[in-house]
Amino acid sequence: MQEAARPIASAVAVDVAIVAGVPDEIDLAAARADSAHLFLRRAWYEAAGHSGVRTVIAARPDGAVIAALPTAPTRWPGMRLVPGSYWPFRSFPVDADIADSELAAMLSSSAVRKALGPVWRMGPVYENDPTLIRLLRICAGSGWTPLPRRIAPSFLLDIDRLQADGSWPRGSTLRKNRFHEKHLATHGDLEWRFVSGAGWTSEVFDDLAEIERRSWVADRTDGSDAKFMAPHHRRVWEGAAADPVLAEAMRAAILYIGGAPAAFSFDLDAGSIKYAIANSYDERFAKHSPGKCLYYRNLVEAMERGIAIVDWGAGDSGYKRTIGADEGPGIVDLLFVGNAALARVIAPIWRRSGRKG
Repeated sequence: MQEAARPIASAVAVDVAIVAGVPDEIDLAAARADSAHLFLRRAWYEAAGHSGVRTVIAARPDGAVIAALPTAPTRWPGMRLVPGSYWPFRSFPVDADIADSELAAMLSSSAVRKALGPVWRMGPVYENDPTLIRLLRICAGSGWTPLPRRIAPSFLLDIDRLQADGSWPRGSTLRKNRFHEKHLATHGDLEWRFVSGAGWTSEVFDDLAEIERRSWVADRTDGSDAKFMAPHHRRVWEGAAADPVLAEAMRAAILYIGGAPAAFSFDLDAGSIKYAIANSYDERFAKHSPGKCLYYRNLVEAMERGIAIVDWGAGDSGYKRTIGADEGPGIVDLLFVGNAALARVIAPIWRRSGRKG
């Protein structure tokens, strides 16, 4: 390690090192982080494909890694950002038991301030992100001014609450799904497949890409929101799946009709939370709601494995509310500015670029 950070408020011994690229220590920090940050591993950042990454590693005197903060350059001179494989998970792992004084000591280190530059960006990220909550508590003591802007609300399906109410899944919904499945079966035998861990193969990624090519995403958009259809999007998830921990967290539910892929739900599980990343279906079968039939089966399977909350992310609140989701934590985007005068100049511009409500 290169430098002992200056103590903040008390005698805190934290060693920091600045490492080029995305080192293995990121996995050590992720292993000690909050379960919601299970996926913030080396492969997660590496799969994002950013060049010029450098990582701040913080450790206690006994060598235990307590934080790993990778950043990459942006097109704005002097600004760096926390990279990531998927919006809005642009956070970094810290030990779940890290003391505020330890994190403050890391960020106030002269070596860290030099590595991060005058401005660094963390986001989009959830406003209840475990790392963000800690950062906001210690910013003043470590010389950084946070500038948040609002992006959008998220939507959460609280399965435990709905089950306690006895209202989910509704019997009427299950009857409608059985009706649709009966008609889908007239096109061929139905197979419901659940993929994770060692089940991630090139053939599975081919099937997901094929469904997207036959979906509304390919037909009525520019395809930028697709996850598997374009090679550069697919490489992100194939890269993540090369890590056994991430491969186990990545989940796909796939419906095959007559042996051909027809619909998928793709998620990321972290502890008791399921993050819904993408859903798609072959438009030839749209009349009988293959996507809806699949994601209800997917949610029931997840519930049986102990998933308590499904995070549907931002946007398109209509169908999410129909499922039973309610508005959850906001998604925010933050700049951390190392100079108070510069922060006052940037703040109004940055905040106006967000969204109201």
